[in-house]
Amino acid sequence: MPATALALALAAAAVHAGWNILIARAGDPEGAGAAAILIGAAVFAPVAALTWHVEWAAVPYMAASATAELGYFALLAAAYRRHDLSVVYPIARGAAPVLVLVVAVVGTSAQPSALEIMGVAVVAAGIMLVRGIHLGGEWAGAAMALGVAACIATYTVIDKSGLHHASAIPYLEITLATSGILYAAGLAAARGPEVVRAGFSRWTAGAGVGMFLAYALVLAALRLAPAASVAAVRETSVVMATVLAAALLHEPVTRGRAAGSALVAAGIVALALA
Repeated sequence: MPATALALALAAAAVHAGWNILIARAGDPEGAGAAAILIGAAVFAPVAALTWHVEWAAVPYMAASATAELGYFALLAAAYRRHDLSVVYPIARGAAPVLVLVVAVVGTSAQPSALEIMGVAVVAAGIMLVRGIHLGGEWAGAAMALGVAACIATYTVIDKSGLHHASAIPYLEITLATSGILYAAGLAAARGPEVVRAGFSRWTAGAGVGMFLAYALVLAALRLAPAASVAAVRETSVVMATVLAAALLHEPVTRGRAAGSALVAAGIVALALA
């Protein structure tokens, strides 16, 4: 893997972990999340316009992807409002590729490789450590994280086909802007417009830009290195987010939770390289 591609993939991981930290640290992650999506979509709209290529065939995929991303943002912000990021983030990121693999195996009747089976087992072990192996473990946070993972897996499968009919940045712009507008409108209807207005700050601006920047960095890395290698390095964000949660959010990251996050990251790497 070229050094430049490695640096870009690591930067993408750091930015992705960073914008999640910014949302989780907000007083109200739901309002902050809605504001961040809207800011990010506004900032990157000119980039999308300059690289515009969207076929009509992409519209159904974008609509389905925006629906899945709406669920993703709603569940993620709700989870961060109630539970530790060091529980939610590793489980959500780790379970998502496992679910994608399950869909692929069921849909095509393909046999998973030994490395894929090992990856699933390692992710599962990591999730158990992150959740806590004792009876009073973080069940509610883990359940919400698995819901987030299901949304990630859903839009990942959809986008794999949808991107055959559109350029990546415009496709991302439309899906995120659509889901962001719907999420902000729903949140304003449920909790009042002030919740969304209060979410706007320099921190949410950074999170919104980070959402798009992380994706752009991955795209740049993919131009220089194989997708499997980029995906494997990108998932170091699981470890980064856990370290940042302990250092910046002062979450109680035990040795078991830290080890579980490392195992989740290792399992995802195995799945990416399989």
